[in-house]
Amino acid sequence: MKIAAVQMVSTTHVGDNLERAERLVGEAARAGAELVALPEWFCLVAANERDKLAIAEPAGDGPIQRMLGSAAREHAVWLIGGTLPIASPGAPRARNACCVYAPDGRLAARYDKLHLFRYRGAREDLDESRTLEPGEQPQSVQAGALRVGLSICYDLRFPELYRALMTPPCDLLAVPSAFTYPTGQAHWELLLRARAVENQCYVLAPAQGGRHESGRRTWGHSMIVDPWGEVLVSRAEGEGVLVAEVERQRLDAVRAQLPALQHRRRIATGATP
Repeated sequence: MKIAAVQMVSTTHVGDNLERAERLVGEAARAGAELVALPEWFCLVAANERDKLAIAEPAGDGPIQRMLGSAAREHAVWLIGGTLPIASPGAPRARNACCVYAPDGRLAARYDKLHLFRYRGAREDLDESRTLEPGEQPQSVQAGALRVGLSICYDLRFPELYRALMTPPCDLLAVPSAFTYPTGQAHWELLLRARAVENQCYVLAPAQGGRHESGRRTWGHSMIVDPWGEVLVSRAEGEGVLVAEVERQRLDAVRAQLPALQHRRRIATGATP
């Protein structure tokens, strides 16, 4: 199956971002992709984090969700819809949600980001918990022939999440992201390749990449990594589409050659007497 990672440099204008995302999904479909993934916050990269709350949608309805379902149906692809803010009823904060749509446009899965990012750098003081609340559980989805484990950006630093997604093993891990420039420069590729190697599966990582209208600069370097940790395709910065093939033969060969998934042992935790 051909898969595609969409890289964007999203603006503060939701309508413009939705138009660009739909166009790029179409470009990926015309390149033969059957599964396409958008980056985290494809719909809005705002100067003020609270702007996300202003566009939060109720679960199952809203212009962002309707665009995603329509794009999946129009282009007949599995669409991993990056992330968008979903209102949490009765709560002052929203969920950072990754919604997956089937080729007929129906919602097939929703994953709410478990780990909320916090970072204090020389020029940035970011804390997602100011406007977002964490999700509650891991989520995977059967997308055609592929079992896909869902994750979002900062989740990448928590390998236990991916271990939880590997029972039974995934074929593909999706990591829609908007890594900051300094953290991405230091750790992005390293972490993506590590998750691919330790879980012996493909990793699909669409990202925000470039200087945004809001003033932010994101790291970019969207990529697709194979089960041996080889980077198949990558894009440094700027809008674009990356396409690669998920090969069942490659998955099976890696897992047969080095059967690490079969060798996993349950390790007891806690203090010893």
